[in-house]
Amino acid sequence: MSTCKNHILFFLVFFTACMAVTVLSAENYSLQKRTAEDEKYKATLTVDYAKNNNKTTNVIYKTASPKTKLLTLKKGVSERVNTDTETDPDIVYKVKVPEAGRYRLFADVIRHEVIKPGMNVETRLVKIQINNQRVTRRIVSNLHEYSGHDLGIFNLETGQELKLWLPEKISFEAIRIEKYVPLEVPADAASYVPTVVPPTDRPRLWVNKNNIADVRENLTKGENLAIWQIVEKTAKEPFPFQFNIRKEIFYNTELEDAVIIKSFYYLMTGNREIGKEAVRLAVDYLSVLEFGNVKSGDITREIGKAIYTAAITYDWCYNLLDEKDKQSLYDNMMRLAPDMEIGWPPFKEHVVNGHASEAQVNRDFLAMSIAIYDKDPEPYRYISYLLLEHLIPMRAFEYQSPRHNQGFDYGAYRHGWEMHAAWMFYRMTGVRVFNDNVADLRKYWLYMRLPAGERMYDGDKFSKTHFAYPETLLLDYSYADDAVTKGEFERRGGLERAKDNPVLFLLVNNPDLKAEHDLTSLPLSTEFGPVLGSLIARTGWNMDKTSNDVVAEIRGGGYHFGNHKHADAGSFQIYYRGQQVADLGIYGAYGTPYDFNFYKRSVSHNMILVKDPDEKLANRTKINDGGSRFNQRNPKSPDEAKNDPWFDYGTVLSADFEANTLKPSYSYFKADLTAAYYSKVANYTRSFCFLNMNREDVPAVIILADDLFASKDNFDAYWKINTLNKPGRLGTDVVLQNNKDGFVGKTHINMLLPLPENREIEISSLKDSSSVLGPQYQIKSSYPEANGYQVVAFPKKKEKHNRFLTVFQMTADNTKPMPVDFKEENGQYIICLQDRMVCLSSGYQQIQSPFTLKVDQSSESQILITDLKPGFWNVQSENGAININFKVKTGKNTIFFRGGKGRYLITPGRSYELGK
Repeated sequence: MSTCKNHILFFLVFFTACMAVTVLSAENYSLQKRTAEDEKYKATLTVDYAKNNNKTTNVIYKTASPKTKLLTLKKGVSERVNTDTETDPDIVYKVKVPEAGRYRLFADVIRHEVIKPGMNVETRLVKIQINNQRVTRRIVSNLHEYSGHDLGIFNLETGQELKLWLPEKISFEAIRIEKYVPLEVPADAASYVPTVVPPTDRPRLWVNKNNIADVRENLTKGENLAIWQIVEKTAKEPFPFQFNIRKEIFYNTELEDAVIIKSFYYLMTGNREIGKEAVRLAVDYLSVLEFGNVKSGDITREIGKAIYTAAITYDWCYNLLDEKDKQSLYDNMMRLAPDMEIGWPPFKEHVVNGHASEAQVNRDFLAMSIAIYDKDPEPYRYISYLLLEHLIPMRAFEYQSPRHNQGFDYGAYRHGWEMHAAWMFYRMTGVRVFNDNVADLRKYWLYMRLPAGERMYDGDKFSKTHFAYPETLLLDYSYADDAVTKGEFERRGGLERAKDNPVLFLLVNNPDLKAEHDLTSLPLSTEFGPVLGSLIARTGWNMDKTSNDVVAEIRGGGYHFGNHKHADAGSFQIYYRGQQVADLGIYGAYGTPYDFNFYKRSVSHNMILVKDPDEKLANRTKINDGGSRFNQRNPKSPDEAKNDPWFDYGTVLSADFEANTLKPSYSYFKADLTAAYYSKVANYTRSFCFLNMNREDVPAVIILADDLFASKDNFDAYWKINTLNKPGRLGTDVVLQNNKDGFVGKTHINMLLPLPENREIEISSLKDSSSVLGPQYQIKSSYPEANGYQVVAFPKKKEKHNRFLTVFQMTADNTKPMPVDFKEENGQYIICLQDRMVCLSSGYQQIQSPFTLKVDQSSESQILITDLKPGFWNVQSENGAININFKVKTGKNTIFFRGGKGRYLITPGRSYELGK
């Protein structure tokens, strides 16, 4: 990209930028030494201390008394701010600091514009020059901060001239100077001795002397050949780059990609000409690269990519670098490092969540610290401390449940970056420093899939496709050597997308691993363990848009990790020819009123709501939705997650499905969700039973049981689900419907408890402010998720103890639902449909006493008994034909068997009178 294009890009980004500012109190222009140990200095340079250009500026006053002198541009001179040094500056300060060093500059200005909501507010830039150094541009006013901008870090010494060229429609008041103090390094990090260190030889990034031959050998094999041909062609094409060392430029992604490709080509082939071109491009580019004080748009990702590019060049082209080049690359990486969001030293944020858990540590700083380790081991000490002592132990704990606590989209993005770290450590040392369960998340990406390219919702959703980051699939399947996940990568266009990052693909893809596109080798049901409790069940793996498969998911129990995670304890979803029971809302921007009052809250999910009129609302929320605890904090360690009750989001009591088959006829899940709610809930359990009916017309049935004890009898309790299309009624039932390409799917909802005479069921649009739940925050969007409907059931009489028992039948087209036979006896719900009998505890307690089941069906029935106390149980038919001992396992709590018509005695313990 030419210099001209870079300048255009520079201004486009700057003019749309915004930043957060720390406003510091002003002091007199005598720099005073602070009493703090950091020896921090502050000063305020008002206009009175400056020499102003009378040809270009006017003096105005802020107030009548006392008079505060301000400078503003004279009319007709503002156009010349786009030149570099063709005119004299508007303001010149003589710098007076107690010692040469690094200082932060802040600009206080007054903006002469009336800013109205919704206006397109132009960003204002000031030009700065110290003596005759290169001119730089910095933001002094934008949409979010009209004044007080942090202009960045500058090297200052006494006697220098600080020159400013002002933007239009701005009155300049003062420059503030503050001694730059690096972030404090924790004592543990300062003294840390890593157990895993980079080798002394090179290369050491992504490959080492022991595995580089394997990568070379794979370049021309299988699917790698086509990608290698792209790399070869691109590497051999000269990349034009003209620059002026006196003019800064903004980032250039095309150039960075070219440098990485050319460096990789040199690494693979030894072509010195192309390697030297990579070195020159990187060194020249970094010498003029400047991000200024842009903070918007997650600019740390672009800063990090520049650091990563420099690190790759430093390592892969090391023997082509002279000492001057090495020093230049090192200096520029360290110059850019403090502008990263995590800062430098990298301790401004915690590494286990948020943006710090993304590329800036897992790829950018890790690559930098490995590359320069022999020159400067301190960066690697810090980064390895963050990863080996904090991130990796936390992930080992979290991934006991192989799904991501930030949901599907953010999870795919962030997990991809930690897989960069996993791969870099592995290739550098030959040791897998991450726990093996880091590779198990591929299960999550696969099981959340729905037919026709859709997927279940989880957390903040920003992708309109099934999978926005095929690179994550690439890193996962190659790390685990898993053919099925590789098939998913290819299904999602991964081979085509590999052209976007061909070097990464060639580094990790094993062409000898043949992709498996058939998913039928996977069980139809899976559960996700204790940390993020959940279960997904389906009737098949047909991913065509004409699929007749039902897919259902329920979550609950475990821990809440804040940030992009929603308040969704016990929420469930059902898909059948489209979303039937669905999460509502769309992700626009983090922390907006809509985001914090609807989208991330329980009311947008399919849950129980309990309204305590005196409930204290969470920070930045205005609506009491009655849901589970809204949390934006995140635990920093496994101990904090397990021991701080704030993060406790309930306990998985049971998770089980039919054993020894890929196609289980039942899947069962139960969670105690009491801890997820505030003290308004004394006890709450939700049970979920998925029955695969093996029928085309009624492919699946779900039984949902809720047992809720509120803390007070005057609290309102609501059973709520959401759907995309307007539901209908059929007698006392509610009917949901959706369709795919004319294939209609319906969900018949038969609420067994409370009885019809004891309950109300309301169907309303989200836009209906007269709903029993009250008005909800709205957002203008044509997406059905932004609109939708809600079905709310609630008892006519308020009571502490509320029970809801509901049967969902998914039916094709106009198929009538099956009759449901229900009775409650001996503390149990007994539900019969077709050839299925399901027995559940009618409360939160486990079944411990003997009981009898009567089967009236003449043909053989499939009988599922849940909620049994762990230990041995015996099932004996009245005629003695069946006498079976079962060992009921903790965390499963089920018995499943087949039997004909008759009575069955189920008792704790074992019987030794078998064969009677």
